[in-house]
Amino acid sequence: MSSTTQRSTWVTPEPPSGLARFNTADDRTARAVLHEVCASRAWGSKVLDRRPYATTDALFAASDAAMAELTAEDLAEAMAGHPPIGRPKPGDPTSSREQSGMAGASDELRTEMLELNLAYQEKFGHVFLICASGRTGEQMRDAVRNRIDNTPEHEREIVRVELGKINRIRLTRIAERAEGDAA
Repeated sequence: MSSTTQRSTWVTPEPPSGLARFNTADDRTARAVLHEVCASRAWGSKVLDRRPYATTDALFAASDAAMAELTAEDLAEAMAGHPPIGRPKPGDPTSSREQSGMAGASDELRTEMLELNLAYQEKFGHVFLICASGRTGEQMRDAVRNRIDNTPEHEREIVRVELGKINRIRLTRIAERAEGDAA
């Protein structure tokens, strides 16, 4: 033996990425995470069944493919998990964050959005759905005004696209979430 002792140094690996944790989570946990992204059980099952994901882009591709396959009933189930614009779920930081464009809206704009939401819901049978992240209250109001005259079939396809955008934002948060971070 030499007079110098070689020491092993242990390098603590970085905490696993959110995507790695999602890939290795048990099915029940992963399904619950996906339900927070999208309330459609069909969408969640399709995304869950394609694990593991090598990249966030692969997760997005699976999400997009699952979204494209949803039936009208599946879309209705997904939409049921979204509160009306201007009325985020109490205590839900995700819906509050996503609808932050309405936070500083005037009382007049809030009243108008409530009326438009009700008219939209009466016509289509579900809440007005839009990827609200980064949009102002006025932009959301203008969008509901423009979309309220759509046919139900056309509106269903717009909703599918908007849900896909929302899902990507939420999936990004999961994939990038550091260990111990909240949603």
